Amino acid sequence: MPSLKALRGRINSVKSTRKITQAMKMVAAAKLRRAQSQAEQARPYAERMARMLASLGASVAGSPSAPPLLVGTGRDQVHLLVVVTADRGLAGPFNTNVGRFARNRIRALEAEGKTVKVLSVGRKGASYLKREFPRQIVGEISFMGKKRIGFEDAATVAERITAMLEAGEFDVCTLIYNRFQSVITQVATAQRLIPAPLPEAEAASTGPQALYEYEPAEEEILATLLPRNLAIQVYRALLENNAGFYGSQMNAMDNATRNAGEMINKLTLNYNRTRQANITKELIEIISGAEAV
Repeated sequence: MPSLKALRGRINSVKSTRKITQAMKMVAAAKLRRAQSQAEQARPYAERMARMLASLGASVAGSPSAPPLLVGTGRDQVHLLVVVTADRGLAGPFNTNVGRFARNRIRALEAEGKTVKVLSVGRKGASYLKREFPRQIVGEISFMGKKRIGFEDAATVAERITAMLEAGEFDVCTLIYNRFQSVITQVATAQRLIPAPLPEAEAASTGPQALYEYEPAEEEILATLLPRNLAIQVYRALLENNAGFYGSQMNAMDNATRNAGEMINKLTLNYNRTRQANITKELIEIISGAEAV
């Protein structure tokens, strides 16, 4: 049976931990509101951009001069997976879910005889995938220390992807991230970036279709639109991932706070019982000594 001093130290330690987890929960809740608002505001713009790209790209996709960002290289051998995770932990299964999703995707592609390369955005994704796929990781990008994710950060990732495409380092690029669905639910999602998913975008459209007139020609517009669309889709994934991280962290810290409270109650009960047993033992010893005299 532990001593009273050991129990007091354990209770104080758990109380200190509960204060930390409670503070982290409140901070995550405050940051979640801003992150959720940013993610929800970015969705319509990113979806409309992809829809317009589908309409614009459909007319030039079959052209020999179609840009690689639209049609890719024409091959399907080398796949680049851009895996977006958080730079920090203490968020429950948030990073593990994305890592597991990416791991299954890598295994499936390699089983089909494809070559897989991984560009990790976020420290936790690189740490998770390095255990099993160290050779597949071709780059790591981290935003550790940045208070807020900006469009320039997404542009940095997009420029890295574009440079790899121009160097002929991959044929197909897929973005993997946690899509924010609710405070308690984040869904691991795979979104193909290159080649642009034109048939899927058109098939997903329902109802009347918009007719666009372009000035100047489609090729000139695509030269500006495609790099921007790539950055926008990456930016949306970063915002979704950021909101999901704070939601998952808030839930994890809430569970940790409640578990700490339950542990404090159990330790306090054990402390009181031990203290009562020691008092009873001392009384018995005093009475026995008095009777002996």
